[in-house]
Amino acid sequence: MSRAAEIASAPLARASAELTHRVAAGRADWHALAALAPLREEWRALAARALEPNVFYDPAFALAAAPVFGNPGAVLVWSKAGRLIGLFPARIERRYGVTRTLSGWTHPYAPFGAPLVDRDEADAAIAGFLDHVEASAKLPALVMLPYVATAGDFAAALAKVLARRGGAMAIFGAHARALLAPASARRVYLDRALARKKHKELRRQRRRLLELGQLKTVVAHEVDDIPRALSDHLALEASGWKGRRGSAAGQDGAVRAFIESALGALARDGNVRIARLMQNNHALATTITLRSGASAWFWKIAYDEGFARYSPGVQLALDLTEHLLAEHEIQRVDSCATADHPMIDHLWRERLALGDLLVAPSRAALAPFRLARQLEALRRALVATAKAARNGIRR
Repeated sequence: MSRAAEIASAPLARASAELTHRVAAGRADWHALAALAPLREEWRALAARALEPNVFYDPAFALAAAPVFGNPGAVLVWSKAGRLIGLFPARIERRYGVTRTLSGWTHPYAPFGAPLVDRDEADAAIAGFLDHVEASAKLPALVMLPYVATAGDFAAALAKVLARRGGAMAIFGAHARALLAPASARRVYLDRALARKKHKELRRQRRRLLELGQLKTVVAHEVDDIPRALSDHLALEASGWKGRRGSAAGQDGAVRAFIESALGALARDGNVRIARLMQNNHALATTITLRSGASAWFWKIAYDEGFARYSPGVQLALDLTEHLLAEHEIQRVDSCATADHPMIDHLWRERLALGDLLVAPSRAALAPFRLARQLEALRRALVATAKAARNGIRR
């Protein structure tokens, strides 16, 4: 019996039979994400051939995060041959008090929301997902997919399917963040990206650091080396402003356990790098980079604020960039930073355009879509006004 057949006959599948539908692609199901551990191998295979890679939806990361960040569900789309071709992590949310949406699952530790769809069967996977949303009485008629690359392959495939179905899509919260996408200019990338004055200042700071002791950048990627490097990172983070604010990952037992589990599982597939800028056996700065296929994510950074005058975080980011440029199989690295970030924007010159996609699966959902679009625009305008007022008070 194939694994697809096993899951179809499992108690979980039988208990949620009303959330299983035949679709043009084959079959689509809705399950609790945390219950999908038996499908780990099929899931990993889908992540490896995803149209748009997303490490945060890799089973190693997502299964560790699910119980900590909302226990989401997921729509799974299967081909007629029984192969998993789509995985859409999501949760049902009530918005504006009157409208429900099936919202793509993101959280503070997962700032990218492109679902996993088979690059060879993207249209079928997306259409199967939308078919399932429309057919299920238990799922909302509208979909909200946050943090999707608006010029990416998934958004383009989604737009194509919606056009065929008579559906619609609106983009909210459009912004861009730093991206490392060097193409063929790897050897001269940093020389071109960094302004001469900035480069000179960074060299001066590094010389001052060298006066205090030898510097060495160490990159941990083996399974046995990750725990020590991660411990250094969590300690540095807790010693800084996040620690003072009480938001450092190491201060929350559940979050720390999730990170340790996720990175340990990703490391077994070679998809974690923890870089440390070391001086006299002390970590001055740390970075964590995650990887899926030809894409990577500059996930976390921490530094010793006692050395802030020497910019140890920037120094390590510069070293990390050189390491990433030397790994030719990595085609792009998402900074995971906010828009207009004062540090990484000076090093990485490409930009990743992102937005939250409100989706009407077909013509039948256009009326609620138009109302939701207006309400979403109003909600975001009110949030922006309140934020501007708060910042004004603080100043």
